[in-house]
Amino acid sequence: MSGELARSVLYLPASNARAIEKARNLDCDVAVLDLEDAVAPEAKIEARVAAVAAVKAGGFRPRLGVRINALDTDWGEDDLDALAQAGAGLIVAPKVETVETVYALSARAPDAALWAMIETPRGLIALNEIAAAGGGLQGLMLGVNDLAKALGTGASPDREPFKPWLAALVVAARAHGLLAIDGVFNRIEDVDGLAAEAAQGRLYGFDGKSLIHPSQIAAANAAFAPSEAEVQAAQAVVAAFAAPEAEGRGAIRVGGAMVERLHLGQAEALLARHAEATNRR
Repeated sequence: MSGELARSVLYLPASNARAIEKARNLDCDVAVLDLEDAVAPEAKIEARVAAVAAVKAGGFRPRLGVRINALDTDWGEDDLDALAQAGAGLIVAPKVETVETVYALSARAPDAALWAMIETPRGLIALNEIAAAGGGLQGLMLGVNDLAKALGTGASPDREPFKPWLAALVVAARAHGLLAIDGVFNRIEDVDGLAAEAAQGRLYGFDGKSLIHPSQIAAANAAFAPSEAEVQAAQAVVAAFAAPEAEGRGAIRVGGAMVERLHLGQAEALLARHAEATNRR
């Protein structure tokens, strides 16, 4: 799994100059300038010019990405070529359905990291092949709105229709060392609903959540960061295995539970994520 923090991945319309400027100092881990769903057809070219200018100018506190239009649209190939020439560090590709699409993206933007959005039934069927593509692919994202439309699912507060696909995307990401990013939560003013869905995403193993409004950043950062209790438990495991009496032992007792060396690895990884998140503050 990539070491980059991706607890909060905020989409901002590249057609909105104020949104781009605001993104420079936001507390999200990744700011994605959107050329796709958030931009009307008549504004696509202007938005591309603005995104290229932002990439070239730099100066963003979050990691900066750009979501292009799909390659089979009137704008996708030009989006990709312009951003590759501008030196974009992260390109988000929507509606990826085949491994060949990832190959094409990597070939035309060889220096960029790629995140593939899985948001169609065909994408779900090809999930493992897409995840195994290699090249610049660093992450998988679940596009829940398009997926819900394509599958014809009904509304559910706990995302019952999506649970198989939540798990499947995390499995594919973990099998190939990729980030797994959960989908958006549409009800901007539903603070409790966002917190519950972010907690569910973390429970399933996601690294972070896609966001549609800056007001959602703090909740996502909190949900996908280790709690103080988790940090203390991890520190206890690391300290216990560092003690002389643990030398050569594969399992020891810590806080009334048997802990194996696989738990030591988990504890060390959790503490590393905690340190990275702390350094970003």
